[in-house]
Amino acid sequence: MLSIGEFSKICEVSTKTLRYYAEIGLIQPEEINPENGYRYYSINQLKKMLFINRLKSYQFSLEEIKAILELEEDQAEEELCSVLNRKRREIDDKLSTLKYTLKQMTHDISNLEKGIPIMSYFDQIDVQLVEIQPLNILYIRKMMSKDDYAAGYGMYFNNLYEKISTGRLTILGAPMTIYHSPDYNPAGNDTEFAIPIKEAVKGTRDFSGGLCAKTILNGPYSELTSVYAKLREWVEDEGYELVYSPYEIYATDPKQGAAPEDMVTEVYFPVKKK
Repeated sequence: MLSIGEFSKICEVSTKTLRYYAEIGLIQPEEINPENGYRYYSINQLKKMLFINRLKSYQFSLEEIKAILELEEDQAEEELCSVLNRKRREIDDKLSTLKYTLKQMTHDISNLEKGIPIMSYFDQIDVQLVEIQPLNILYIRKMMSKDDYAAGYGMYFNNLYEKISTGRLTILGAPMTIYHSPDYNPAGNDTEFAIPIKEAVKGTRDFSGGLCAKTILNGPYSELTSVYAKLREWVEDEGYELVYSPYEIYATDPKQGAAPEDMVTEVYFPVKKK
């Protein structure tokens, strides 16, 4: 048997962390001395602790690791392969985003060295006034938490595409997201995922057209805040007001996994004159 200190030293995990892991049911001591409360781990638990460390190094959360450890033995390897592939895709996405960030930072440094203000790009965002035709959309609407947004939209659009395939429905446009919440709430935001289709079937609704302020983002979704800020500025300066929920149309489909710099997103603000 190994004391908690010995176990901690071998696995390079603090005793405080080991106590927390025991508290949440991740890995329990093999024995606890009832007289003094000393904790002991078996040699066989070293492999489990190293497995936990490896999953942590792969950016799995403790909740995800606990779920993996609780898998039935007959499905553990297949499920582990699946979750590792999913995590690898997430890390690839993060790496692509970081590469774009480095490229953008290099561009900003170059501009600053030339005397060009770092925020000069904001004034170059082009806003147009367009008339949008009504649509029939197949949709999923749910409250999205901060973690849901971080996980991405792929699952929701995949569900819609599955319904389209199963029902042999006709796609008429690119996927879109409509944001119904009046403000940002980390606890949950009212978000609708939709794809325009020809057929009016269960799960579809009418989407009103009308006058919109529109701009196009060529780049990663992280830059959308600048686009939204520019649209709000334009709406105010031009004497308009927002009448319906803003929405995004993805000219590059989110499920296709395009590189950040290749993404094209159209953003629309439904407006009317004040």
